[in-house]
Amino acid sequence: MALTKSIAAVVATTAGLGMLLAGCGTSSPSNSTNSTTGTGTSAATPKAGGTIDYALPPQTNLNWFLPITNAADDSLYNSQLVVQMYKPLLWMNNNYTINWQSSIAKKITYNKQGTVYHVYLNPKWHWSDGVPVTSKDVMFTWNVVKAASASNAPTPWPFVGAGTGDIPNGIQSVVANNNYELTFTLKKPANQQWFEYNGLIQLPPMPAHAWDVKSNMTQELTYLGQHAGNLMFDSVVDGPFKPQSANPSQSWVLVPNKNYDGHKSLVNKVVFGYQASSTSEFAAIKSGTVNVGYIDPTQLGSKGSLTSQGYKVNPVYQFGIYWTEMNMWPKSPMKSVFDQLYVREALQMSMDNVGISKHIYKGYAVPLDGPIPTQPSTQFIDPTLQKNPYPYNLQKAKALLTSHGWHEVNGVMTKGTQKMDLTMIYPSGQTATTDSVELMQHDWAQIGVKVALKPEQFSTYISTTSSPSNTSWDLASGSGWIYNGPGFYPSGGQLFATGAPSGTGFSNAQEDALIAATHQPYATQQQTMQHFFAYEDYTAKILPFLWGQNSAILYVTAPTVHNVMKYLDGSAGLPQMQYWWVS
Repeated sequence: MALTKSIAAVVATTAGLGMLLAGCGTSSPSNSTNSTTGTGTSAATPKAGGTIDYALPPQTNLNWFLPITNAADDSLYNSQLVVQMYKPLLWMNNNYTINWQSSIAKKITYNKQGTVYHVYLNPKWHWSDGVPVTSKDVMFTWNVVKAASASNAPTPWPFVGAGTGDIPNGIQSVVANNNYELTFTLKKPANQQWFEYNGLIQLPPMPAHAWDVKSNMTQELTYLGQHAGNLMFDSVVDGPFKPQSANPSQSWVLVPNKNYDGHKSLVNKVVFGYQASSTSEFAAIKSGTVNVGYIDPTQLGSKGSLTSQGYKVNPVYQFGIYWTEMNMWPKSPMKSVFDQLYVREALQMSMDNVGISKHIYKGYAVPLDGPIPTQPSTQFIDPTLQKNPYPYNLQKAKALLTSHGWHEVNGVMTKGTQKMDLTMIYPSGQTATTDSVELMQHDWAQIGVKVALKPEQFSTYISTTSSPSNTSWDLASGSGWIYNGPGFYPSGGQLFATGAPSGTGFSNAQEDALIAATHQPYATQQQTMQHFFAYEDYTAKILPFLWGQNSAILYVTAPTVHNVMKYLDGSAGLPQMQYWWVS
């Protein structure tokens, strides 16, 4: 599940929570084991009843409800709802280890060469109509994913994870050995953790007995695609909730699945609520219309009006990166300009990420210097990366352009027929995002890069940047990637490799080679990480995207709602809402 541009998961840097496509400071509650305690009620004594009113980020419409997704509709917030209805094959914990209790699989074994993987399903899981979840359902998912990954797949495909984790073209065969065991054989050796985290994790079982109804796969893909935007199509689920109603730009309502084989929810329903702006979301929280939501960093000055009522405000850093994309697709008029490293360096050195983090995000953001965030702390950050390779320096940035033959004409850098006169799109509705892009626009103007700002609704923004043929934009800011699918293993193949499914046209042979090296099996963990750090260091400097800041999601929970932080799995951005309860 991407946060898509992920699940790849992508993220709009909005409301201080980053809008994900595919997900603070001294303490990150994302790793907390303490539940939020309501006034006068112990979180240790759950009770039945009540409603979770969960506010979505401003102007976020949910529009895709299958457990596998296409590229244009891959967002974290679609995934947050879908994962309440469909259990993943593998559920990832905050520390990026597999939570087997919440996974359909109960274990995976593999050979030393990394070519053969045996996946064992837990027989306890059933669909809501009582039918067991079996290998047949995983095989159905595999066949759909394989067909949906093809370049000629019918609209609205292709599958967002095509090309990530050896899916599907790196797979030699998939065989169902029996009802609860499958064997995956790869065409070539693979880093075992990488294949688990980026390959197998993309195959959540789908109800074959309910959905496999067409005579050929083209018809099947068309059928599923036609119903993907209809929440009520999901009448057979294996997760803790099932759908009750959906009203775009209003609300999406789930109720408990009484036949769920895991921890059953105690609440009456969960409402995912649309919000028009950060201001309206704050008002909804304060009035009690919303009991779990977010505030924008620019609203921290008013935090006291919430905490005085018993609300908790918790900053959570997701394991992800936020960026400004450059349109380097072949049809982009600016491709030949952005293909020059010195241009990307000049743009990066003109971004005051430290100032944005300090003044706009009020300290609840950590500047990024590469493809791995330093907060939350993980094994993937190279300890030798101690210095930003491109610190903020407007003078040096401008000199870099002039030294390569650019000169200002009426305030715009010009070289022959090329002009640095750009259009930058960004998700509308969030104050912090708007403030950030306006500061970037101002600083770029100081070096002769003219940028026109164009706000778009998040769903439009995602579809625009996901289309290789769309030339209406040059830069896109306010999005990013949570490493929560289709690539949990953060080696960048789905983002920065040539032809990456969630990239924007960047291509570099050395980058491809370094990414490929992280996919290989090695004798020791030290060797594995040496190759990973080589990829990480080079990517930081080659700038496939312009690095921004990892902004904390400022979660707000009412005093009557419990267990939100404890069961948030905030690093990956996927909450386990069946454990939340209301007093």
